[in-house]
Amino acid sequence: MTWHQARPNTEQDLEIYRIAVDLWNRQKTRLNYNLLPDHLKTHRQRRAFLDRFKVVAADLPLSHTVVAHIAKDGHYYIHPDIAQNRSITPREAARLQTFPDDYYFESSSGVPGRTPAFRQIGNAVPVLLARKIAGKLQEVW
Repeated sequence: MTWHQARPNTEQDLEIYRIAVDLWNRQKTRLNYNLLPDHLKTHRQRRAFLDRFKVVAADLPLSHTVVAHIAKDGHYYIHPDIAQNRSITPREAARLQTFPDDYYFESSSGVPGRTPAFRQIGNAVPVLLARKIAGKLQEVW
């Protein structure tokens, strides 16, 4: 499986994604959840995690950190192209974590799944970082 398929999103999520990407593209500003129109605010928690919708900015010098929560939803990983209006795919997340494009993600059930792939990607140390650390350890020993 190539994992180039984005997860399905609700119309409400897609509306928020459009707002977040537009704000990032125009002002390089992250979306503050409390500034969304009231009809889009469904979370009771409004004092923390105000950046819960975040665009993966293609024009920053550092990569967006991928964490295991990506298996739950893609709100922190919105694709920067407003025309695509979606969260990133498992393959895009794997690239951020520097996995080779031919890396195959398995699941404990034996049936490949998007959620297990996202969980593995989010729990992983980036491949190139692990290689650098291993190289330094090898120099010491």
